[in-house]
This record gives sequence, C-alpha cells and structure tokens, in this order.
Amino acid sequence: MAVLCLLLTAACGFDYRTGRIPNGLVVPITMTGFLFRLQRDGAGGIALYLLSAVLIIALLYPLFKISAVGAGDVKLLGAAAGYFPFEKIFLFAFVSLLIAAIISLVKLLLNKNFRERLGVFCGFIERVAKAGALCPYPVTAEWETAGVCLSGPILLSLLLYLGGAY
Repeated sequence: MAVLCLLLTAACGFDYRTGRIPNGLVVPITMTGFLFRLQRDGAGGIALYLLSAVLIIALLYPLFKISAVGAGDVKLLGAAAGYFPFEKIFLFAFVSLLIAAIISLVKLLLNKNFRERLGVFCGFIERVAKAGALCPYPVTAEWETAGVCLSGPILLSLLLYLGGAY
C-alpha cells in the first residue's frame, strides 16, 4: 500500500498541474496491484484485482460518458480499487467521490456560483429526461476552474482507509 500511496501522490502532482493523469502512472499502479494481490491472495488475487477494477470502471463509465469525470480519473480509481479487499471497494469509491463532492461544494460556495451551477445541473437533468438517454454535461467557460481533480480525493480516501476510518 505504501507504493500505491507514492504513485497516487505522483498522479496528484500531474493531475493538479496538467489536468491529466498519464497512463504511465496508471500502468505501474496496476502492475504493482497485481503483485500486491498475488502476494496477498495467491493466483486468485489477480482475478480479484481485475474484478474489483473492472467493477469500479463500469460503475463510473456513465459519468465518463457524460464528461463528468475524465478517463484518467476512471482508470485511476479502478486501478486503486483493486488493492482493496473486495468488500471494501465500493466504500473506497464512495468515500473518494464523497470527498470530491465536498471539495466541489466548497469551490461552488467560495466562487459564489452555486445557484448558477445548480441551474446548469437542473437544465442537464431536464435534457436527459426529455431525451430518455444520457447526454454530455454542458461545458461552460468556467469549466476548468469548476472541476475537481479526482486523484486527490482518491489519495485521501486511501489514507482514511489506512488510518482505520473505514
């Protein structure tokens, strides 16, 4: 898990500086995850790692499809989830997303645009309801400053887990 902490810290550095998480960091996270689970659970550990990662990626795919999260965020959360015991992966993902939501709310309040963003969100929900299918979330001029890099919440969720919070 120490290696995961270091690699997630590096991912945070890239994500907060460039807005992207390079595959060159996701691949080592995945490879060390395979080794971690192999050592911990034997040959079946690799299958458990893959199952955990694929489940989280599948759950986040609709958010990626509407441009609510980036591909790197989805891959990073899936790769990190593979390290966790199967019964903890959904809690890990939930805590990561909850932290991101709290950060987003704080940013909205500090930028004093909560009402405006709520209007954009309600308009999006209305379009989805009318279309009967997912559609891309509207990108506005303030999108870059309104977004939340998910790598930080993923790292914080891991640290909470390691600290015994869940």
